[in-house]
Amino acid sequence: MSEPNFKRGLEKDISIHIFSVSAALVGVCLTVISVVRVVITATKINTVADDILAADALLFLAYGAMRSRTEKRMRLVERAADTVFIISLFLMAIVCALITYAVV
Repeated sequence: MSEPNFKRGLEKDISIHIFSVSAALVGVCLTVISVVRVVITATKINTVADDILAADALLFLAYGAMRSRTEKRMRLVERAADTVFIISLFLMAIVCALITYAVV
């Protein structure tokens, strides 16, 4: 297998793994939203964590929607999708801090 084909195959393999993780993180976001809503109801502590997590879940879904099958557009779309994924992870870390601050 030539070097460019091997590299392209490896990048495609990584994209598939990131897509799987992205789908799992949507489920994590939805689960945490449910837990946050229960905590808000029980303790009367209001936080924006559930709103941020809802937006975060949509960003993780956008990662899958941004995948492209044509070789020509794939590079640009992959870069945008990877940026959205990193932003989503960053938002998830912010929500963790908000939840920790609200509970403590």
